[in-house]
Amino acid sequence: MWRSLFLAIGITLIIVGCECLVVDTATVAGDGGPRPFTPPDWAPWSMISSGAIIILYSFTIPKRMNG
Repeated sequence: MWRSLFLAIGITLIIVGCECLVVDTATVAGDGGPRPFTPPDWAPWSMISSGAIIILYSFTIPKRMNG
């Protein structure tokens, strides 16, 4: 179960990181109405790289638990 959880988190981070690369500004609904959101330049690459690391980590979990 832990493997699938970490795999889902990693895939989600990669998808959101790729979306941040493509989209310049997004409109987010908030309490005071819609607000524009502009991701910082470092955010997409950080999300993509951390998602890849988490996915690689998820493949090593069963080996550690059998061990």
